[in-house]
Amino acid sequence: MIPSIEVALYGVSQFFLTPVLVAIAALFLYAFSALGAFVVQALQRRAGHAAGFELRQVVRADPRIGSGELEVIAAQRLECVRIATRVAPLLGLVATMIPMGPALGALGDGDLASVSGGLGVAFSAVILALIASAITYAVAQVRRRWYAADLLRIERERAGDMPAGQSSQARPHAIPVESAR
Repeated sequence: MIPSIEVALYGVSQFFLTPVLVAIAALFLYAFSALGAFVVQALQRRAGHAAGFELRQVVRADPRIGSGELEVIAAQRLECVRIATRVAPLLGLVATMIPMGPALGALGDGDLASVSGGLGVAFSAVILALIASAITYAVAQVRRRWYAADLLRIERERAGDMPAGQSSQARPHAIPVESAR
């Protein structure tokens, strides 16, 4: 009974290799797409042009929108890149482990060519997944900071502390941070 369960589990795990590799390739392409969009947005922010991702445009479209709603919008805009950041390494691990079983079996049989092929797939997949994760992590972190600054700027404009026409490149005043005790 146990050997049939092992064979079934092995077969199911081998079935997932192709979908996992396709997902890693898609995440790798998505990471570079996100990086390209990020570079364009960074250049727009630096030039002072209103970029489509700025929260201030949401406020211009609906001035009654609250801070909580703006935070939800910012979270929604970061959601895909944050998911990619977390899912890519997990899929990389899965893509590393699946070919290891056949590679170890081939090693036991003395088939070094199959070992080499299995390990090549395993390590290539994890490398691409980690690169995708690193890119999307950097994009997510900087965008998160941008949205936090935008939210602070919007709140200050609403409170009257900052002129409404101030450019998107204006840096908010330093916020005092309590020292850790």
